[in-house]
Amino acid sequence: MDRLLERHFAAQQKRDVEGVLATYTEDVEHDAVGRDPNPLRGKLAVGAFYRESLPDLEHTKILPIRRLYGNDFVIDESLVDGYAHGRPFDMEGYSRPVRFRILRIFEFHDGLIARESAWFDIIAVQRQLAPPRHG
Repeated sequence: MDRLLERHFAAQQKRDVEGVLATYTEDVEHDAVGRDPNPLRGKLAVGAFYRESLPDLEHTKILPIRRLYGNDFVIDESLVDGYAHGRPFDMEGYSRPVRFRILRIFEFHDGLIARESAWFDIIAVQRQLAPPRHG
């Protein structure tokens, strides 16, 4: 499970959508809490999500904090560190640095990720990407 997650995160960091999709089952369910529509089902829908969202975060590092394991699942807490471009999380990035925690539950089937649920520290993102105050 660790090797598969390392491949998954490395592909995300390189913004390699095909590499990310190679870590998922064909019928993957991808649940990013708060996203609309949600959850996404199947590689086609998940691939479209990654093609749209990965360019919004550049030079991203995923830094592990802790992992908890079950027979066919992993709970992963990580720190995402990068630069915001475009409109990540529907906020203007302006190439600013952004750092936030993410908690994900990965469920596995036949050696691949069958389901991913993700919760982002959106308050931290909002604090960092809020428009500058004019006084």
